[in-house]
Amino acid sequence: MNTQISTLLTLLLVTLFSLTPIFSQAHCDSMDGPVVQDAQTALETGDLTPVLKWITDEQEAEVETVFHEVLDIRGKGENVQKVADRHFFETVVRLHRQAEGAPYTGLKPAGTDFGPAITAADEALENGSLADVHQLLMKGIESGLHHYYEKVQELKDFDPQNIEAARKYVNAYVKYMHYVEPLYQTATSEVEHSVGHEH
Repeated sequence: MNTQISTLLTLLLVTLFSLTPIFSQAHCDSMDGPVVQDAQTALETGDLTPVLKWITDEQEAEVETVFHEVLDIRGKGENVQKVADRHFFETVVRLHRQAEGAPYTGLKPAGTDFGPAITAADEALENGSLADVHQLLMKGIESGLHHYYEKVQELKDFDPQNIEAARKYVNAYVKYMHYVEPLYQTATSEVEHSVGHEH
């Protein structure tokens, strides 16, 4: 295994797994995501506590108001409960996305496919092992690096007088750099979006 690739991946993994809010970022707005699951628990138990970790102190008042309004009308029929519950879910998810600094685009249906990385990341937290995530990321990074690197290598010996060939090289070069740089930035930067306060 290439040492530089391994080092890059290690840095990327440290960033990803030491800052847990990034996991909820991609699927926190789905009906079977962790935010809605906790919101469902809150409604079923009458205890708002499970929801509070997803929002900031400043957002608690709004969530508490909606929570109590929903609890007051849930018993007025199945259809009323369904609409009221969804209103609560949407409120909590919207405010959580706001706390992350991310846009809210509505609740996604249960079973929405967010890709293998999210699934692997969640499963790693459940089973206590990064092995599958490590393998998934390593395979993806190595494949991408080789793809873009080899294309640049293939085109770099162009005739300077051949403008079309030169532009093909530049296009491949730019793609290669645009692939590498974000990986490095992700691996060496703190995640900006978070909820609540860091101590």
